[in-house]
Amino acid sequence: MAEGPVEAVRRRIAEVAQELKRETVGEVERLSELFAPRGRDRFAPEPPPRTLEELQVELDGLIGLGTVKEQVRALVAFLEVQALRKQSGLREVAMSQHLVFLGNPGTGKTTIARLLAQMYRAMGLLRSGHLVEVDRAGLVGQYVGTTAIKTDRVVRRALDGVLFVDEAYSLASRDSRWDFGPEAVETLLKRMEDYRERLIVIVAGYPRLMHDFLESNPGLRSRFSREIDFPDYTTEELVAITRRFVSEHEYTLGEGAEQALREIFDGARRGEGFGNARFARTLFEQALNAHALRLADGEAALESTPTEELMLLVPDDLRAAGDALGEGVDVSNPQAAWAFFRRRRKAS
Repeated sequence: MAEGPVEAVRRRIAEVAQELKRETVGEVERLSELFAPRGRDRFAPEPPPRTLEELQVELDGLIGLGTVKEQVRALVAFLEVQALRKQSGLREVAMSQHLVFLGNPGTGKTTIARLLAQMYRAMGLLRSGHLVEVDRAGLVGQYVGTTAIKTDRVVRRALDGVLFVDEAYSLASRDSRWDFGPEAVETLLKRMEDYRERLIVIVAGYPRLMHDFLESNPGLRSRFSREIDFPDYTTEELVAITRRFVSEHEYTLGEGAEQALREIFDGARRGEGFGNARFARTLFEQALNAHALRLADGEAALESTPTEELMLLVPDDLRAAGDALGEGVDVSNPQAAWAFFRRRRKAS
């Protein structure tokens, strides 16, 4: 049967659409390779590689994360032994190097991923050892055909380094015909196989949701054979983290300030979604606002404030910050935060 005019037009439209898609993908790949072959400006000087010993010292210097450090050391030792076996002509144990990081926000997942990327470089497993961090928005497109392009572009940026996918569980199917998350997963799995010598992928997120994500696609479990659990920080570890923030920014803690910190961290609601080190940082930053307002509202002129007072955080500064966080004040809004601190000072 001869092709009618309507069918001919439809066929031609489909051919043009396919050709445009191929050209678009090719152009994106060419530009990605030209301008960001290793996830950064190709004309920028490459940072000098750090030795494995230097990276181990930095790992050991992190506050807390005892079980995480042990698992990282075990992983590095395994890779070193396999490299020696290969040099000796022995058979290597084929094991996926892609990882799953399980933990609440602020537990050091990105920090450890960055260190691991550099360790892989130090051991010669990756040529660059840089880290590319993305979430769902960086992988999933809004329209049909754009998700694979976005995911390919990210993968090319991460080649010879580590791709860190935060909140990876958001890529699981949402039971919607317009949800392109699963397409991003399929594209990523294919590229992990295509570039298995040049790419390591780490997926991260809440433990419960990540286990559901790993079951959402048959190929995920086989690609990600190692899991590292990141526990919440203890109160004493959070105090130590805050103390480090204080020291790095040239502040000091007054008498009773550390006890105030313990009370705040003990009273914080733990569990899924607890901010951990992020909570400690936000608390510190808001304490600086309370400190500044206390000095500005003081009887003496602000210009004549002694240097020691400009550095000193007292328990009331920390408690005011803790109250702001506990009462759900939008601390990202400066006007709301300042208004809260002024009301609190007037009430006291």
